[in-house]
Amino acid sequence: MNHAPHASSEKPLAGWRVLVPRGGPWGDGVAATLRRKGASPVVAPLINFAPSTDQETLEQALVDLSAGAFDWLTMTSATTVDVLYAYRAKIPAHTRVAAVGETTAAALQAVGYRVDLVPADDNSAVGLAADLIAREPEPREILTLRSEIAKPVLTETLIGAGHRVRSVVAYRTIGVPVSDKVAADVRSGRVNAILVTSGSVAEQVVAQFPDIPDSTLIAAIGPRTAADARHAGLEVDVVAQTQTVDSLIDALGSFPLPYAADEFTPRTGVLPLPGYENS
Repeated sequence: MNHAPHASSEKPLAGWRVLVPRGGPWGDGVAATLRRKGASPVVAPLINFAPSTDQETLEQALVDLSAGAFDWLTMTSATTVDVLYAYRAKIPAHTRVAAVGETTAAALQAVGYRVDLVPADDNSAVGLAADLIAREPEPREILTLRSEIAKPVLTETLIGAGHRVRSVVAYRTIGVPVSDKVAADVRSGRVNAILVTSGSVAEQVVAQFPDIPDSTLIAAIGPRTAADARHAGLEVDVVAQTQTVDSLIDALGSFPLPYAADEFTPRTGVLPLPGYENS
């Protein structure tokens, strides 16, 4: 693996090109953070959501949400937030919002929704259910929006605790092919790190980038995502201490910059290659 010297403390990721695997407001926020750290973000969405096969049920649930039918709304992925925002769904003041982790919470806040509960320790469906049950010992009306492939752990646990839960499929996850330019730059090692923020992203990294150089760092947003990434076949180099984008980016800063095989000699005074931030 080829490395450059450590960057300055003010710009710990100076010279890095980092692939951001999701677009939208969340991707824009991550890109802005990377720029502040000195990196050049490569915004290349690897996944997107496709409509639910039962649009009528989803739309009725969002109408009922707007009308105040639920005490809680649970969100278990940033992609679910994309669906909520795409429908311009209204969340009444009395309806509290629970996010499975900091990434989902950040996605909610990025598009103007509030967050009332994030699990203190376990950023998973099990952890979210446990914290919500502890906070609400009496039966409540709860809407859970989920992906088509999500296991019913959250719904079943909440129902088992006596809550009245409406579980609705909000989306199907589909892969988004990256441009030939991005694929070539990953293959050559010119993308120095790839952020992996979910198991679905990990699967697309494996499918779309079959020849990732050893010098490219694979950075997972938390232990659970790291486990999913390894299961998908990735060798994970970096695991964030906490399940937040800031923690993930900070973890990258502890590594020296790897260079592609044809970049042994760092170049100075050269502007980032055009086209990355909108690839």
